Amino acid sequence: MRRFESVRTTSSHRMSEPLLHIVLYQPEIPQNTGNIGRTCVAIGAKLWLVRPLGFRVDDRSLKRAGMDYWQYLDWEVADNWDDIRRRLPEAQIWCLTKTATRLVWDATFHRGDILLFGSESRGLPSSILAEHPARNLKLPMHSLVRSLNLASTVNTVAYEAVRQFGGLEN
Repeated sequence: MRRFESVRTTSSHRMSEPLLHIVLYQPEIPQNTGNIGRTCVAIGAKLWLVRPLGFRVDDRSLKRAGMDYWQYLDWEVADNWDDIRRRLPEAQIWCLTKTATRLVWDATFHRGDILLFGSESRGLPSSILAEHPARNLKLPMHSLVRSLNLASTVNTVAYEAVRQFGGLEN
């Protein structure tokens, strides 16, 4: 059985087609997801959350981090990654992982692309990374740093994508 939670956006505020699809694979920290939701509203992206989630979607800390923008967010929860791939069959998928050899700056992003991020503690499963080896990307960082905050990473990559295709006017 496929279960999708309703999109929580008022149609008057929702763009007809999102500039990007930000997918969080099994996110664990509601504050990160809330901050990422705010970024999605700012750039006109749709946020997808893949179960299991480490929080309830009505979590107060999720809404607090998303502030009063959460009501404008176009978002959906999917039972698994395959459900999203079936829903967006034409979208180009970019997997973000610290194990990639290719930098984000070397990718060419397009409207409607999927930016796929793993959970805070485990990242993306190797099975997903193996599906798109040429589209596994990373942000450069000093070897002393184990990882970057998920919300910071999403923000950086999403704005790089929008910068490339000129999606925002202001």
